[in-house]
Amino acid sequence: MKASISKSEIKGKVIAPPSKSYTIRGLMCAALAKGKSEIIHPLSSNDTDACLNVLSKVGIRFHQKGDTWQVVGGDFREPDTDLFCEESAATFRFMTAICSLVPGKCRLIAGSSLSKRPVMPLLQALRQLGVDCLYQEAAVVVNGGRLGGGVTELPGNISSQFVSALLFIAPLAEEGVRIRLTTPLESQSFVLMTLECLKMFGIKVKFAKDLRQFEISKQTYKPTNFRVEGDWSSASYLLALGALSGEMEVENLNPESLQGDKVILDFLKDMGALVIVNKNSVTVRKSRLNSIRADLSDCIDLLPTMAVLAAAADGVSEFTGIERARLKESNRVSAVREGLEGMGIKVAEDRNKLTVTGSEPKGSVVDARDDHRIAMAFSLLGSVAGDTIINGAECVSKTYPKFWDTLKSLGGEVKIDGK
Repeated sequence: MKASISKSEIKGKVIAPPSKSYTIRGLMCAALAKGKSEIIHPLSSNDTDACLNVLSKVGIRFHQKGDTWQVVGGDFREPDTDLFCEESAATFRFMTAICSLVPGKCRLIAGSSLSKRPVMPLLQALRQLGVDCLYQEAAVVVNGGRLGGGVTELPGNISSQFVSALLFIAPLAEEGVRIRLTTPLESQSFVLMTLECLKMFGIKVKFAKDLRQFEISKQTYKPTNFRVEGDWSSASYLLALGALSGEMEVENLNPESLQGDKVILDFLKDMGALVIVNKNSVTVRKSRLNSIRADLSDCIDLLPTMAVLAAAADGVSEFTGIERARLKESNRVSAVREGLEGMGIKVAEDRNKLTVTGSEPKGSVVDARDDHRIAMAFSLLGSVAGDTIINGAECVSKTYPKFWDTLKSLGGEVKIDGK
């Protein structure tokens, strides 16, 4: 499927979609809590559908009632088929750990892109806790039913999801669990989000201020009603769109959120955009943007958005802390560079740094590389340049299925072909 984008004047109000990260975390906690929980205002997308599907195969029951998912958890059974996690990294990694609590054998399969991303550090950490697990024939195999506990170590600079995965299962270990990180934790906000969810389901965690040590005693998850807040990652495209092409008001955003991508507000202000923050919404108006220097190590998903903002800004912008962006749905560093160069923007790529020299972007054909964040980010620049085609546009369904419809409703000149 391709999206053809012409120059657009954007104006309107939109509700930010629910947070994917909180939806999946809420589902994991509800699955671990014996009894009925409710996930209120969850995100429905490819990733969350994959999560629901996998949990249902290990005995977790769901019932949709309006804008709420009722979850009956705490009673796992051995699956009678492989657990296909599609391209949902959170589902794959969190379930790798949770399968240690499932009696019998679980075989987890990742989608083609996700299968290239690392998982061995998590398996090594689980083995230290007494889990029988291995990587075999492009699948993770976990022989579950017993989680001993104790002390485990792993690096903090590969994926924060490894740490979250261990935190989910630690309260249900036979003895207490202590997690030590051998390197500083990157994307700290995602672990803070996990800790927030655990607390809402009755779990207490002691942790060091630098988030390099965690101590969890044996505890029981309590069923709860979990309300999902708006997604700052998805909202970042809408807010950046306002700065580039018109005026946008985005509702359903929590200004006190722990989500790391909330920092998009600071970045937009630093670039000279007019940003108005209200109690539950943010308005951004088209502005003349200046270059920026930013460390993205704790908000790595913002790289594509920030790069396209920099492409339309005055001066030279520099983004550091980007190396882990090479391990996402695509190599986002090279995908961003190639996409920008195709639109006439000068870009310099280093291992952990991207430099973007702003100028007037030209229309181009952009390969989304089956990466939702590349597709959405370059649609913003397409609204400025016009004559832009995004190939593989259907990939936005991973996290924001209604993105193209939303863009059209705001005045975006978008034509979708190949549905």
